[in-house]
Amino acid sequence: MYMRRVDFTKKVKVILVDDNYEHLMGIRELINLESNFDVIATATNANIAINLVKKYQPDIVLMDINMPEKDGLTAISEIERLELNTKIIALTGYDDPDLIFRAMKIGAKGYILKTMASAQLMYAIEEVMQGKVYLPSGLSSRFFEYFQKTFKEETKATPASETLLQYLTQREEEVLGLLTQGYTYKDVAKELFISDTTVKTHVNNIFQKLQVSDRTQAVLYAINNGFNNRKKLKIAI
Repeated sequence: MYMRRVDFTKKVKVILVDDNYEHLMGIRELINLESNFDVIATATNANIAINLVKKYQPDIVLMDINMPEKDGLTAISEIERLELNTKIIALTGYDDPDLIFRAMKIGAKGYILKTMASAQLMYAIEEVMQGKVYLPSGLSSRFFEYFQKTFKEETKATPASETLLQYLTQREEEVLGLLTQGYTYKDVAKELFISDTTVKTHVNNIFQKLQVSDRTQAVLYAINNGFNNRKKLKIAI
């Protein structure tokens, strides 16, 4: 049973967003049973979540990052633009420093893993409600190392054509390289021995980093900026 460290003057209103319905219901039950927080609404996709935030103006949103159609990062950006003083905690199964960096950069006040114990989840909400930023101890050092590395790279004088391509991870470069060769998403999955869902996640990340909205634009950007000559891919294509 979770023991509250802080008694808030009013019940903290929470909206949960997760495309995994069973996980969503599990978190809702956990919060309602073991805390003084009030789950006022749930959503399984980003568009519904944004409308619920507009309607209820919650204190906290737990936002799943990897969702189909519109991902959590896009939803965080849209909610932040509403300027409702709603605090967002990113919720994901990936302990990826790059993902943490991007979530925090666009406005998330915390980052938690779906595998976290219930006490850590409640603690994260308490910390964020008190105006703090929450990162699990196991991720904080990795995040700050990544942040320092990224900051140094951003401050270097680089050619304009490399400004966006340099932010791709090695795996994202591999996926983009295959797309420029005309591979379908299924072909990419087979070539890299990953699932179709994982390919789509990488593709969505590529779109965001290159600031494009579809595959054709991403491929054109890569070709026009000499992507294949810029860095030799570490896969056979």
